[in-house]
Amino acid sequence: MIPLDIGRIMSRSNKNKSTCNDGGASNESSAGGIAGERDSHLDHEIAQLTKLRSSPHELLGRVVPGRMRLPASTVRMLVGREGNFSGRGRFSSADGCHVLSRYLPTKGPWIVDRMKSRAYVSQFSDDGSLFIAGFQGSHIRVYDVDRGWKVKKDISARNLRWTITDTSLSPDKLYLVYASMSPIIHIVTVGSATTESIANITEIHHGLNFSSDHDDDEFGIFSIKFSTDGQELVAGTSDSSICVYDLGADKLSLRIPAHQSDVNTVCFADESGHLIYSGSDDSFCKVWDRRCFVTKGQPAGILMGHLEGITFINSRGDGRYLISNGKDQTTKLWDIRKMSSNAINLGLGDDEWDYRWMDYPEYARNLKHPHDQSLATYKGHSVLRTLVRCYFSPSYSTGQKYIYTGSSDSSVYIYDLVSGAQVAKLDHHEAPVRDCSWHPFYPMMISSAWDGDIVRWEFPGSDEATAPPNKRAGRVRRRNLLYL
Repeated sequence: MIPLDIGRIMSRSNKNKSTCNDGGASNESSAGGIAGERDSHLDHEIAQLTKLRSSPHELLGRVVPGRMRLPASTVRMLVGREGNFSGRGRFSSADGCHVLSRYLPTKGPWIVDRMKSRAYVSQFSDDGSLFIAGFQGSHIRVYDVDRGWKVKKDISARNLRWTITDTSLSPDKLYLVYASMSPIIHIVTVGSATTESIANITEIHHGLNFSSDHDDDEFGIFSIKFSTDGQELVAGTSDSSICVYDLGADKLSLRIPAHQSDVNTVCFADESGHLIYSGSDDSFCKVWDRRCFVTKGQPAGILMGHLEGITFINSRGDGRYLISNGKDQTTKLWDIRKMSSNAINLGLGDDEWDYRWMDYPEYARNLKHPHDQSLATYKGHSVLRTLVRCYFSPSYSTGQKYIYTGSSDSSVYIYDLVSGAQVAKLDHHEAPVRDCSWHPFYPMMISSAWDGDIVRWEFPGSDEATAPPNKRAGRVRRRNLLYL
């Protein structure tokens, strides 16, 4: 097997080069530091990259000549900026991240909305001006963040199967797509003047068919994402496939039989659109290079380390690093340069265990994959009942210094990327927090849960009173139902 110099190929300066002519992915399977499991720090290139993005100029953080104290005092940094200690006359992006990343969005919560059905998805737009929340009761709401969270669009889906499984807003914020347990994705015009959008009554919700001509069985779509240029959609399906839809041609352009089980999550690796990440109930993350899939018919590489299925993947946006949530109750950090061309699926060996209504077996909590290729593993949250999501913190305000995740124990967890330490835990909800979203510029986070609450967390918070503890009369948690 010829090693693949994936670092050269995936670097931002070489995005037009393809992996097609190389021999395949490396069989390296050694893991880096396991940050969430011991006190040692992540010993990898990403640790240095994170430091460069979120550490202050040495003259602004210096206490005495030759000595730095981190985190640097915000007051000292402001004084240093006004005195032009760095010689730049302003903060660099790393200086700004160092200040902003200290002020976590942990104050609150303040209620944004309260619905009578489970919240499944919720995300800010790329500029933070809009916020989208999707509910099991066939509702999607688009909020205007800059106008006091006024509902800009109240979308009512028709012929919905089970729930809204995912939504995605186009980069220009003009269109929204939503998915359910059906091969049809619907697209809605967000920029229209109509506030109440009832499918095919007040507005047309155009259907995009993700099934191919030879499909005999119906399938559902768990994950849907716009490409950075807004010209394509990538989807993960319940029939183990990845689909790419060309919006300009209005047709399915690629269908990959990608995994051995449900594809719960997909995303584009970077703005080029060439690389796609996928995660499945077969426990593997896979990397797909569209430039050579036709000739190879195989993934560019496979990342193994989870012992159970993967519920969500989030890309760092650089075509190199990603994180994943797994049903083995962990979040893992990956570098695709460590991927292999083969895979070993170990699992728990317990066919009776089902994450939808059973707790994770106690004996399995300390099990490790012998060929774990992840750089770090983060533990503390729980991934049960539903496809819980995880993310890198924003680049602008934190330098992606943190990762954060919802949890089936009704909380939101924030971890330090490098040390693995849990730096915050947000408690309000009384049901699984399936999704959460950190504002791209401000110290603000929104969490959404199966209790129907959409709540806002900030630093330092607003002057209004926070929400009381969520204790609704008559609520009964039902653990014997099949959940996504």
